[in-house]
Amino acid sequence: MPAFIDDFAAFIAASPSSYHAAAEVARRLDDAGFTRLSEAEAWGNDAGKRYVVRDGAILAWIQPAGSTSTTPFRILGAHTDSPGFKLKPKPTTGSNGWLQAGVEVYGGPLLNSWLDRELELAGRLVTRDGQEHLVRTGPFMRIPQLAIHLDRGVTANGLTLDKQRHLSPVFGVGEASEADLIGHLAGIAGVEAADVVGYDILTADTNPPARFGLDNQLFAAGRMDNLSSVFAGLIALLGTAGEEPVDEDTEVPSHISVLASFDHEELGSESRSGASGPMLDDILSRIGEGLGATVSDKLRAYAESWCVSADAGHAVHPNYAERHDPVNQPIAGGGPLLKINANQRYSTDAAGAALWNRLCDAAGVQFQEFVSNNTVPCGSTIGPLTATRLGIRVVDVGVPLLSMHSARELCHVDDPVALSAAISAFFAGE
Repeated sequence: MPAFIDDFAAFIAASPSSYHAAAEVARRLDDAGFTRLSEAEAWGNDAGKRYVVRDGAILAWIQPAGSTSTTPFRILGAHTDSPGFKLKPKPTTGSNGWLQAGVEVYGGPLLNSWLDRELELAGRLVTRDGQEHLVRTGPFMRIPQLAIHLDRGVTANGLTLDKQRHLSPVFGVGEASEADLIGHLAGIAGVEAADVVGYDILTADTNPPARFGLDNQLFAAGRMDNLSSVFAGLIALLGTAGEEPVDEDTEVPSHISVLASFDHEELGSESRSGASGPMLDDILSRIGEGLGATVSDKLRAYAESWCVSADAGHAVHPNYAERHDPVNQPIAGGGPLLKINANQRYSTDAAGAALWNRLCDAAGVQFQEFVSNNTVPCGSTIGPLTATRLGIRVVDVGVPLLSMHSARELCHVDDPVALSAAISAFFAGE
């Protein structure tokens, strides 16, 4: 467990943006002997370990020898992006001698948690020739809070933040006309500023992940929603890469294991690299086509397939216990969540609950059921989107957190380990 958490911390530190997360997953897959494929080229149909990167998303799979046109898929679905702020066009701004960055709110961050932190900019630059260049600044900017002396009512009335006026980070002093934020990023990336014609640059907290508390039981880091699931799925996939799951009755491969880490979940997943987009179906269809699948074969494979949609969930907050269901109250360290919602904001049904029971039993880990208080509607995940688009059976799970969507979230060290163990059982064919 300590080695897992240390590696998880390193993964988070290497992944300040969805583009960096996809690159870090790809690097680890390369080290494990996976082959990167281009969507613009023809693919073979032989057995092997492969992956595709599409913008800030990555999809990897293991196709065992003997797979057929109707071999089902076992998919671990997650997402690489996290709430924060994204650079606007013409981002170099300023006021009263301060240099500032023009940013737009990305997703639904807890705004107050981003104040008075050393932030970095991270993402991709695209040059005139169409090439992408990853870039990150390290500690570079800060969103300063107004001193209490200038807002005497803040302790009585609470903090109110205007998203346009109060959230522009400062990164230096001087005149905006004499600074060039994109030029600075270009210099770090080793390209000419004049060649940068597009960018997707987001903020990330630079405070490193840390274990703390009694017996170092607690783990705090940014972006655990949802790098906790991406990492758990990656470790599970790599751990089962040398094994070929076989159906005991037919003695042919029982499934093709897939890790699908999408981008833009925090925005609703509606993009070419999001779960509402065509990426998963595109790649599964191409795998099936390589195996000679007809339309009927593809639907037969989908009918026997499963997707475990893994996304962070909520542990009971000790200071706000009334916001949670009074009976189903997941605790930190109690195991991963089985996420349930009567209105299908999560896709778990009775069959999915039975699968998750079997997987956790096989892995030797406990799990906890999560359902929302009726007066506090829950969010949603890629689970319902995947079920709707592909007709594949889906179960929603995840690691219990405190402070979800904060710049820095909190979990128990045991829970990411247990999630990965259950996903390993899923890929092993339990």
